[in-house]
Amino acid sequence: MDFASAGPSIVKSIRQRDLLNTWLRLYARQQIAPAIWEYQPARLEEELSDLIYYTVDMSTPTPHLMIQSEGSRISRAYGHTGKGVFLDDYVGPRLAPFVMPIYHECVARGLPVYSVADVDDIYGRVVAYERLLLPFLTDDKVSHVIASLKAFCEDGGFEIKNLMRGNDALPRPKLRAVIDRDLYHRAPGRIAAADVVEFSDQPAPGVATEIIELN
Repeated sequence: MDFASAGPSIVKSIRQRDLLNTWLRLYARQQIAPAIWEYQPARLEEELSDLIYYTVDMSTPTPHLMIQSEGSRISRAYGHTGKGVFLDDYVGPRLAPFVMPIYHECVARGLPVYSVADVDDIYGRVVAYERLLLPFLTDDKVSHVIASLKAFCEDGGFEIKNLMRGNDALPRPKLRAVIDRDLYHRAPGRIAAADVVEFSDQPAPGVATEIIELN
């Protein structure tokens, strides 16, 4: 599946949008990915169970990503912990073709990458697996990646244990996108009461309604 070009609004999860918005505020200063030490989103503690931190080894033609820390929900989804293990070894040859291209695109572009894939839990329920990758630079090279992983089932509850390894069905990619448009964060604005003045909602016959925009 090719990577689409998208803006930040493609991300569905409110928590993931918060993580992305913090990254975007840092990116907007010089139009490059920030350093990892600068990244301090609000309520980060609440998200740690769904986050994975990686370091990136760029010394080889194909970058290697090593798992530095992972959330508890991620360990349950894959069936075991992966700290200190290269990502391609952790996911294994069966899942690597579905997982690794997403990370490689994030590292190559130095931009956030968002993906959605359907997976089946051990009871056959379809679960949407939403992945947001955020890159970070050291000496103008991507040195770290943070992954936020969310799982959602339209039918309600699902079993996260061994979600990624619990059956023979492979992930079914639904979306892969590089977030390379509208790379800024604008806080929601408000319209002041005096900004627009309407003289008549329902004008009398023959009388025009007039709207004046105040500068």
